[in-house]
Amino acid sequence: MTVKPSRISLPLKLTFLIFSMVLNCMGIVILQLSEAKITYEKLGFLESFKDLPIAFISLFAVNFISKTGTKRALISALVIVGICSCLLPFVEDFWFYKVWFAIIGTCFAVGKICVFGIIRNNISDEKSLAKMMNSVEASFMVGIFVVNTGFGWLISSAYSEFWKFGFLSISVLCIITIYLFVRLNISETKKTEGKSIISELSAFVSPATIVFLAVIFFIVFVEQSFNSWLPSFYKNHLNVNSFFALQATSFLALFSYAGRTATANIIHRFSLSKYYVLCISLIIALLLVILGVQYFDSVNSSVILFLFPVVGLFLSPLYPVINSKMIAKIDKEKINLFTSLIVIFSSLGSSVSSIIMAALFGRQLLNYYPLYILLAVSVLFTVSLVYFRLAAKKL
Repeated sequence: MTVKPSRISLPLKLTFLIFSMVLNCMGIVILQLSEAKITYEKLGFLESFKDLPIAFISLFAVNFISKTGTKRALISALVIVGICSCLLPFVEDFWFYKVWFAIIGTCFAVGKICVFGIIRNNISDEKSLAKMMNSVEASFMVGIFVVNTGFGWLISSAYSEFWKFGFLSISVLCIITIYLFVRLNISETKKTEGKSIISELSAFVSPATIVFLAVIFFIVFVEQSFNSWLPSFYKNHLNVNSFFALQATSFLALFSYAGRTATANIIHRFSLSKYYVLCISLIIALLLVILGVQYFDSVNSSVILFLFPVVGLFLSPLYPVINSKMIAKIDKEKINLFTSLIVIFSSLGSSVSSIIMAALFGRQLLNYYPLYILLAVSVLFTVSLVYFRLAAKKL
């Protein structure tokens, strides 16, 4: 028996809010540690300590979730995140950030598989899935806004040296979310016995699935170029202070939240494919305007400050829309395993993007930041068109 979407909505949103805050504090950590003379090369690989555990642990997380149950696995992940957030303010060494992000990444892998599994087990049709996923993923954008605004205020205040104590608020949110899940009865997917992970994965091998995973890779690749590195671009290239640099990501998150919320409310009126293509076309148009301003007006024009966050309005719906389109076709018994593939390629996209961005920043090539993103979006657009053509055929 499935649970009503209205009952699972709040705890799922809070879960994504929490993971958004701990994952997207990377921009703040990069900004603060770069001022402490940690090189961009080291900071770029710091992202990998978050993303690579997500990729490596995902397939093993499927067995863990199957044995413990979706709810218990999700609660376990939230407990660990809460404990880690309590510990961070009291440790100063750089190595601890690596361990901290690795643990957070592992918990996120478990959490995301559980959240996607709960949604798929309770909603079947494509457009309802898109509505719920956009609604839940919108809270991810709220997390980015809250963490950047809150920490931005703390960093710019007289108490800036205590900025890490802001993580204690995340521990409080974990306690609230765990309480809500404890009270919630969630139907569990039946475990299919006798098959190895390799044999189960082979069932997903098809041109459409492979191209879909490439689309996921490039969507997160583009998103990561904004989420973790936009504050440093604003500060180092557009010469704004730390507080305003962090607010750039906050405004990006606000526009992203608006994009996902609007999509959740209007998506049932449109074809998912056409809506997706429209969003990505508008992203390209905005980036062309930014490039035009940069090269024909001024490299550090204030107009660019306000144009970059608007991209989030059209970038944010891409991930939940494309996921819901594919997930609706996957059997409920296989959704956890398939979600692990989504998590793996998402984390790889994030890690590769951050390493490239670190090289770009380390070599002082910030003039090419908008052009780099435009090229990445162009590749995403091309791969997406290939996917929609393949998806139109029988998988």
